[in-house]
Amino acid sequence: MTVPHDGSPGKLQPAARLEEEFYRQMYTIRRFEETVLELFSKGLLHGTAHTCIGQEACAVGVINALDKERDIVFSNHRGHGHYIAFTDDVEGLIAELMGKINGICGGVGGSQHLHRGNFYTNGIQGGIVPVATGMAFAEKVKRTEAIVAVFLGDGTLGQGVVYESLNIAAKWSLPILYVVENNQYAQTTPVHIAHAGELRRRAEPFGIFTKSLKAEDVMEVYSEASSCVTLVRTEQRPAFLYLDTYRLGPHSKGDDLRPREELERFRARDPLLQFADRLNPDIRQDIERKVQARIANAVKKAFEMPSESFGSYRQRMVEKGVYVQ
Repeated sequence: MTVPHDGSPGKLQPAARLEEEFYRQMYTIRRFEETVLELFSKGLLHGTAHTCIGQEACAVGVINALDKERDIVFSNHRGHGHYIAFTDDVEGLIAELMGKINGICGGVGGSQHLHRGNFYTNGIQGGIVPVATGMAFAEKVKRTEAIVAVFLGDGTLGQGVVYESLNIAAKWSLPILYVVENNQYAQTTPVHIAHAGELRRRAEPFGIFTKSLKAEDVMEVYSEASSCVTLVRTEQRPAFLYLDTYRLGPHSKGDDLRPREELERFRARDPLLQFADRLNPDIRQDIERKVQARIANAVKKAFEMPSESFGSYRQRMVEKGVYVQ
């Protein structure tokens, strides 16, 4: 069995190799996020940070179903995993979070405002949905056959602009995949308190193809996401992928008020640990060793970089002609 491993046409590899690559990506995201929390606790990061610990299967499964050379990803405040799966740029991301000049946005974007190539994030989830929908309209007009994937959380489904966007996408047949990661909490509010009805069916009244599943197996997420991507690209119409997941880490930094029993129950079902058991132990340990060394080296290099100030960043942008005073 051979399957595409990075969304690029013609690049095939055995399923076993694909599992190894997916584990590498998931483990990289996990260790990166754990490192972020460690650095934040020591006051070494600029701004805030929202980690996606426990949700790695969503990022890796969906992002690898895309064509990374042309498709567009719009992520949110919890976007480190999406960024790493899309770009594999651990070094640029850690430098950005540490406010370093070699960060992907010069050290001034921080955790919630990332941009590299066709990857974008913003901290206002309700705001990113119409922007991403507009991007899909632009790609349709340009006839690029590229699609847009926008990641939103369960809390965002309480925003009216989301439904306006779904309506426009359906009426105009826009090539966009709405990916909902329901991690069961909007900051500290449980989903059952915040929403009535079934979130997984929110797009159905608009006639939008909908698929929902538990995001516990990255291979299953990848398979379902690939089907959705194919539909959106070939039929040039929207799709809605609803992923039931769980955030094992705090909302941000260390603020976590969830019951200990609940956390322990979900930690026992950690998708990363379950997936690790499917790999050859020697191969898994080799992957983990290389990832740990890479992240440690990225942090070390970031410490050695000069920090950026907004004033110096603005001046550099003015000199490049891309900043208007």
